[in-house]
Amino acid sequence: MTVKGRTILYTGAAGGLGTGATLAFLAAGARVVAVDNDAAKVAALEAAAREAGHSGLTVRRLDLADLGTLRHELDAAATEAGGFDIVVNNAAIYPSKAFEDYTIEEHQAVQRINVDAGIVCVQAALPGMRAKGWGRIVNVASITVYGGWAKLSPYVQSKGALVGLTRAWAREFGAYGVTVNAIAPGAFPTDAEKIHPDLDNYERFVLGSQSVKRRGNAADIANALMFLASEGSGFITGQVLNVDGGWVMH
Repeated sequence: MTVKGRTILYTGAAGGLGTGATLAFLAAGARVVAVDNDAAKVAALEAAAREAGHSGLTVRRLDLADLGTLRHELDAAATEAGGFDIVVNNAAIYPSKAFEDYTIEEHQAVQRINVDAGIVCVQAALPGMRAKGWGRIVNVASITVYGGWAKLSPYVQSKGALVGLTRAWAREFGAYGVTVNAIAPGAFPTDAEKIHPDLDNYERFVLGSQSVKRRGNAADIANALMFLASEGSGFITGQVLNVDGGWVMH
């Protein structure tokens, strides 16, 4: 189940759930090319990696909305790293308001970061994976794709697109020795929850919905990613793994 010696391209690597998984990958002996554009969070990630004595972290401060620059920079990073073995498409934005209040431009902006940037990452990584005959792609979706959440339609649309791409890529890339899966996190206590006006009531709602009566943490996400990124998941592809404490069961 190891990722030792692998090179991982990880978007949103300095975020609330990204940091824990990035540090777990580094601790397991992987090299991580962390793509993030939040200066404060990037600094915190770099400090945490230094404090833990982890080597192998490379940070790329990139705007995922600038797809042309993203492709150029990732091609350069892939050349420097000798290719990417694993891609984790994790970065996302999540505006919240009534459907009729969104402009089409706002829908497109969410799609551009949450989906199109992930496509660019896979385009940059796939040639190296094909050459090696091995690769892992993990898309971070969301349990919101199963319904039950209002005011998040662009976000839910984008996560549904990632599920569709997971299946399409899994079918197409399997012949190259590349597996493609997704995880669908439930509700985790990160900055994303700040969109909810009453956090205490929201926490009661979350715990009431879950089968496991505790809040999820970064290690829960890291463990799922570690498995799907490892050699041990080689006969699993095109799947969505819900990491949600038993909230939804599909």
